[in-house]
Amino acid sequence: MRAVWLMLAMAAPILAQAQEPLFNAQGYRSAHYRAPTRRPPEGVTRIAPAAAAQLRPDIDALFIDVTPAQGASREADGRWRLAEARQSIPGAHWFPESGRGALDPQIEGWFMAGVARLTNGRRDRPIILFCLADCWMSWNAARRLRAHGYERAWWLAEGSDGWRDLGLTLEPVVPEDGAAN
Repeated sequence: MRAVWLMLAMAAPILAQAQEPLFNAQGYRSAHYRAPTRRPPEGVTRIAPAAAAQLRPDIDALFIDVTPAQGASREADGRWRLAEARQSIPGAHWFPESGRGALDPQIEGWFMAGVARLTNGRRDRPIILFCLADCWMSWNAARRLRAHGYERAWWLAEGSDGWRDLGLTLEPVVPEDGAAN
């Protein structure tokens, strides 16, 4: 009998994790972000890496990387202290942590203000959102921008991994300036 209780106790964390909801009440993925993604969010267009590679960042489309900053912390002034460098698509603007299901209000304000600044307030500007392959954070970010009225949010599901897999280069990127206030 004791062995049965021991096995149940060991399985409890696994069962709890399996019961954790994948999406929050607002429809954003909020758990297990690294998992296959197949369909874009409603109103968002999926763009293939080869098609994205034909576009010029900041001219034809705005490229936004929402990959989390591993082991990073934010300073009081909103700047990021990074534990490791991030390699991204050349010309991309990096907004770490802005693809989470539930955003810290400071991160959401920083992200939305940054996108508004980079698009000059034009909600019809093409915006390509990406993270890594099999990462729901870019899906969330694309859904979020579409919900805020950005008409041409495009989702690069393969992310920077798909870019690299095409034999294209990645370059170091730093988080966008601006206090997360």
